[in-house]
Order: sequence, then structure tokens, then C-alpha cells
Amino acid sequence: MTDPHHHHAHAHDHPGGHGGAGHSHGTAAGERRLTTALLILGSFTLVEALGGYFANSIALLAEAAHMLADSAALLLAIVAIRVGRRPASVRRTYGHRRYQPLAAFVNGQLLLLLTAWVVYEAVLRIMALPRINGRLMLEIALIGGAANLAAFFALAGARSLNERGARAHVLSDLLGSAAASIAALLILTRGWNVADPLLSLVVSALILRSAWGLTRESAHVLLEGAPPGCDEQAIESELIGHVPGLMGVHHVHVWSITGERPTVTLHANLATGSRHREVIAAIHARLEQRLRVEHTTVQIEEEGDCETPGCGPTGPPLGSPR
Repeated sequence: MTDPHHHHAHAHDHPGGHGGAGHSHGTAAGERRLTTALLILGSFTLVEALGGYFANSIALLAEAAHMLADSAALLLAIVAIRVGRRPASVRRTYGHRRYQPLAAFVNGQLLLLLTAWVVYEAVLRIMALPRINGRLMLEIALIGGAANLAAFFALAGARSLNERGARAHVLSDLLGSAAASIAALLILTRGWNVADPLLSLVVSALILRSAWGLTRESAHVLLEGAPPGCDEQAIESELIGHVPGLMGVHHVHVWSITGERPTVTLHANLATGSRHREVIAAIHARLEQRLRVEHTTVQIEEEGDCETPGCGPTGPPLGSPR
């Protein structure tokens, strides 16, 4: 006989292939944005590198290194999206969309490493200032800035963590181009060669902030952290008192596959005589509408303590009278 107190119910969609046409349209648009930005940045990376070499500018060389890393990051982001389209399998029941936050995490690490290199080179330049071709430096910096600005606008409308990570890369490049332009102007008008490494340090501090934020956010997703605004307390407040027949929820787990929409599992205590299907449908609908939850798994418990191993200390569920 089936235990009347324990039932599992799942949302109709599955994280491995969720979203149908809407999700496919979103990822397709994201891939087009990333591809456009990659073509723009990839075309101007060599220009920046050659310009930095002949102008003897650490700011331009740093900018070229960042553009090269950004081109690789954009390529990695595109690959992550394409791999993420693969359907769920026996070995990967949630599909392959986790490659997106993984790619974002790798991008953040690349930015941190490149920032460390720029700081090291800038310090060496401050200790022994080289001769710099300010005019060539300014011309290349302006060309690179135009390319970065075009790539930045190409990524407008970025939604996923992966795309936002790519946009953070491009924004850092744009800051680098601006700093290189300012340094070139100071060298041309004032003869301040020290402006080249000094402004490289300033931009490195800005890039470090965005790189650390990207690394921390993607690591939070990979470590199954609860998305902002959708933790256990948010789930409780949205359900208790709003779903007829629901007395309380406990053993709540909230995480996200890609950092965009939450996934939830929970145990629900129902009032005696409640219609399970109606309560389950109401839970799914409210979480999807109010918190944009993409997948929900509900275990129904009518009475008594939770018998699931690891459910936590026994006692009244969240939302019930204490």
C-alpha cells in the first residue's frame, strides 16, 4: 500500500530542457550578441598588440592582453551556450546549462590573472620609465576604444550570468582604452611618461572589482547558493497564507542552474482532507509567478514529523504556529 503521507510532485518543465521556444529564443539572441562582440574584439586585438609594441606602451599592451582574454572569454561563452542546448541525459539529468556559470567563473579567473600581470608590469615601468610614442599610442587607443564601445553595445540586453560576465570583460576593456587615451594625451602635452603605468594601475583596480564580483557570483551559483531574493524565508512568505490547505513548509532547498531562475525543492504540510493536486498546482503557480521559479519538486506530508533522513530536527514546520 502506498504511504498516504508522502507524495512527490514535480513541475511540468525540467531544468535540462526548460523554457521551450522562449528559452531557445533567449539563448539564440544571447549567442548572436556574443558572436558579434567576438568578431569586433577579435579584429582589433592584433591592432592593439602591435600598437602597444611599437609605441612601447604598457597601457596599450595591457589593453591588448585584456582584449585577447576577452575574445577567448567570448568564445568560451558561445561554446557554453551551445553545449548547454544539449538535452538532459542519464548521466547529466539537469542537462548541460551549468557550463554557463562555469564559463563565467573561468572568465573571472582570467581577469584576475591578467590584472596581476598588468600591476606587475606597471610597477616595473614606474621604476624605470621607458620612452613612449605618445601620438601612436593615442591613435591606437582611440581605435581600440571605438571597437570596445561597439562590442559593449552589441552585448546590450545581456541577461544570463554568462553574458553579463562577457559584458564585464568588454567594460573593463573600454576603461582600459579610456585610460590609455588619457595617458597618451598627458605624454603628448606634458611629457609625463609616468602616466602610462600609473593609469594602468588605476584601471587595474577597477577591473579587479568587476573580476572579483563575477568570480564570487558565479562561484555562488556553482556552490548551489540561493539566488538573491529567493531564499527559504522568501519561499515561506510567498506560500504560507496564500495557498489554501498548506499549513507549513520545511526542508526547503533553493538553487539555480545558470544564475537566472531558481530551482526549489520543499516538503509541504497539508491540512487533513486537502486535495493534493490542487495544493501542488497552486504551489507551482505561485512560485513561478512571484519568484520566477523554473522547476519545483514538492513532497507532501499530511501529519506527523518528517521521516526523510537529514530533514533536520523534528518540530513544527516553517509557517506553522509555534
